Amino acid sequence: VQLQASGGGLVQAGGSLRLSCAASGRTFSSYVMGWFRQAPGKAREFVAAISRNGGVTYYADSVKGRFTISRDNAKNTGYLQMNSLKPEDTAVYYCATSRGLRVVNAQYDYWGQGTQVTVSS
Repeated sequence: VQLQASGGGLVQAGGSLRLSCAASGRTFSSYVMGWFRQAPGKAREFVAAISRNGGVTYYADSVKGRFTISRDNAKNTGYLQMNSLKPEDTAVYYCATSRGLRVVNAQYDYWGQGTQVTVSS
């Protein structure tokens, strides 16, 4: 499956952005989807994941209550709604899919290119 992330940009602290992840090549609904991010000089970190049918979600503590992951399998697209953004959310955000069933600690097989999110203070 090929993944294309978009929707990043520059936003002030407290603002919102919605990232999209468009999938093609295989049935999107067959995959768990996750979002990750990587800030300059730091390791990539998990942000959120969602089950194949969207019924189960899982978040990193750092974004819980501010970010919402969702998906529209009919459109082969996943989303990450980011509210109350903080400067520490600045990073390149990546979407990924997993062929497994796990939402927590899933192993991801396919990765999209990143989209930059910059939050100014």
